[in-house]
Amino acid sequence: MFDLDRKKYPKIDDGKANFELYSHKYLKLWHGPQHPGVTGNMALELTVSGDEIIDLKTHVGYLHRGFEKLMERRRFIQCFPIVCRICVPEPDTNEYLFSAAIEELAGIEIPEKAIWIRTLNLEMTRLASYLMWVGGQAGALGLGAVGQWAIAHRDYVLDLFEEMTGARVYHMYMVPGGVRGDFPQGFVHRLEAVLQKCEKLIKDAKIVMLNNSVLQDRLVGLGIITPEMIDKFGIVGPNARGSGAKRDVRKDNPYLKYNELDFEIVTETDGDGFARLKVRFREMSQSISLIRQIVSKMPKTGKFHVKTPNPLHWKIPVGETYLKAESTRGEYGFYVATDGSGFPRKVTVRGPSYTHAVSLLEYLGVGVNIADIAGLMGSLHTYPPEIER
Repeated sequence: MFDLDRKKYPKIDDGKANFELYSHKYLKLWHGPQHPGVTGNMALELTVSGDEIIDLKTHVGYLHRGFEKLMERRRFIQCFPIVCRICVPEPDTNEYLFSAAIEELAGIEIPEKAIWIRTLNLEMTRLASYLMWVGGQAGALGLGAVGQWAIAHRDYVLDLFEEMTGARVYHMYMVPGGVRGDFPQGFVHRLEAVLQKCEKLIKDAKIVMLNNSVLQDRLVGLGIITPEMIDKFGIVGPNARGSGAKRDVRKDNPYLKYNELDFEIVTETDGDGFARLKVRFREMSQSISLIRQIVSKMPKTGKFHVKTPNPLHWKIPVGETYLKAESTRGEYGFYVATDGSGFPRKVTVRGPSYTHAVSLLEYLGVGVNIADIAGLMGSLHTYPPEIER
């Protein structure tokens, strides 16, 4: 328990400045950072009146931090283990953006096959990230079985990443010049087998979650985002699309091979936690469709990397650029500036979690029952290292 701000929460008795006189009306407590309903290592400082939240403050910094400053002291190739950790469940978006920024500044054009492989890699990591999210959202609402199913199927996708890149979580596979390797023999067949398993999971999870009257009671009307809030709070991704905004960087500012793929922007209009759940379920199925399209269109032969200078002695010309991509949480941006040396002059990352987990969550959390705060956090899908980067 904490002393309360006496100006913000007025006295309720004869004016004696004693915490016990406040405690039967106002109480401060921590939600997280070690809590199964917290999206990563993040904590919420809650002020409650009974079981209703009347004030909320987000605290981060319990996991990784300070990436941007660390990168100023690392050679470009040494930055890849750092950028991966900015978003643990979906590191490949960071790999792609940092690689693409270096390539633009150095004037490098990567091979056609490498572009297709990168596109496949990003949709695979999107599927893996969504599977992890489904598990977390289900667990936060008491559906432990779905959480077990989803995490198990994410492991099937990680098995494929291990084959493709040699690593399960942090891949460091997309590097300047292309990718580090081609597919192993039989990879496409094993990929299709995993996609079929994931389709079965999505079907089963929909039955258990979307048709669940208890879950609907808890998510319908929870954390409503109105269309007017989208630009005001800087809301992107499924959180915006759940409120009817047709915004997706893959469509609005196509990169890699997305302009050659057939898909539509997924939207719902209710703007609550249940609408965001439906958007993400539909986008999981969409990713499976996109992966199949990529595999069918990808060249069977060709180079996957072009020759680049020795990475330990590579000096990138002076310049600056900003590139963006669509992650599972929405628009993700990298600003990279160089000064002609072998080190980045400045790297700034625009992660969607910064606005979603701080200003938006602190706004939507007021008035929510304490039992529903984990469900609200899950519906916003945030990763704390993107905030304190």
